[in-house]
Amino acid sequence: MLKIQQKQYSMKRFRHLKFLLATLLLLCATVASAYNFKVNGIYYIIENYTTNEVAVTYYAGGGSIYNGNVTIPQSVTYDGTTYSVTSIGRYAFSGCFGLTKVVIPNSVTSIGSEAFRGCTGLTSVVIPNSVTSIGSEAFRGCTGLTSVVIPTSVTSIGSEAFEG
Repeated sequence: MLKIQQKQYSMKRFRHLKFLLATLLLLCATVASAYNFKVNGIYYIIENYTTNEVAVTYYAGGGSIYNGNVTIPQSVTYDGTTYSVTSIGRYAFSGCFGLTKVVIPNSVTSIGSEAFRGCTGLTSVVIPNSVTSIGSEAFRGCTGLTSVVIPTSVTSIGSEAFEG
């Protein structure tokens, strides 16, 4: 009887390990596909296939990939399809220490959580009138910021958006 119980326990344990491994593989695949395409050095993820809207996103390989001045276009064409750039996604520029200036187009309506977190080289940001929300910790740790212009169109600012 004890051997049968041990065997059943081992099978249950094996199923749990198998489930855990499958979950880990799925998570790794999700992280590895943090963007759909790259155009002119900027990474994008498709937010809406019906309306062809994209968000600026980060490179899953890590590292500070955006440096100097970055101008985000209002629209971008990839593989024959033109997409409207409507948001700056979560973590898009996070940890890009060499980023000094970002020009945000009027097509952008939201800035995601932690979008510019830790961008210590960023000195000024002009948020266009099209933006209605700024996510939590969006500019946290941007110690070089000396000027931020927030338009009246912004109706939501997340917690600790400008902490530090």
